[in-house]
Amino acid sequence: MASAPPFPLEARALTVRLGGHLALDRVELHLDGRARAAVLGANGAGKSVLLRTLHGLIEPDAGAVLWAGDSARAKDQAMVFQRPIMLRRSAIANVEYALAVNGVAAPERAARAREAIERVGLAHLANRAARVMSGGEQQRLALARAWSLRPRVIFLDEPTASLDPAAAAEVERVMGEMHAAGCAIVFTTHHLGLARRAADEIVFLHEGRITEQTDVATFFASPRSPEAARFLKGELPWNHSPAS
Repeated sequence: MASAPPFPLEARALTVRLGGHLALDRVELHLDGRARAAVLGANGAGKSVLLRTLHGLIEPDAGAVLWAGDSARAKDQAMVFQRPIMLRRSAIANVEYALAVNGVAAPERAARAREAIERVGLAHLANRAARVMSGGEQQRLALARAWSLRPRVIFLDEPTASLDPAAAAEVERVMGEMHAAGCAIVFTTHHLGLARRAADEIVFLHEGRITEQTDVATFFASPRSPEAARFLKGELPWNHSPAS
């Protein structure tokens, strides 16, 4: 994928309420178009809600998401969820379906699907039923579906959660290749090692608010907010929450 000029992604006073709960509280965020940003915070902080709102799946109650200054939802972006849904068809047919839904002409679909499958290292499993693949293989297939759309920004929600070390390493490799090809990556994770290796900057959320956004080295060496310092010491809860 050819590298495109950088462009900013902004959130301005972004506020989201879910079931009476204030999930995002006047969030202000600016990301460069070539960002590798890890969104960190304890469960319940609003990480997944933030990604879904930036992607356009959740309509904010107040505030706005701006793509290069425009409030219209950008088309050249994609999202991969923690538990991707696999269709009842082969791996490569899953990718081709995503391309069809997004209006890619039939003559081009097969070539783009094959290219995406190869990029994530699943060419040998192209004709295998997607639903019988391992968790790591399914996650890479979900990345292939997203990558085939040639996004300029991709949102990844806990991309290595519940994967064994080998599968997680493969997903991390694909993330690196996507970024090297010119795709900005914004991801949530509970794995601090992944955040250190795969991000350039950290966005830290606490109770729906961004308490700091800084480069990776600064965040891990000397977090500026007391909430981030407590998080790095393991003093904030990690229990599951639907607003995580």
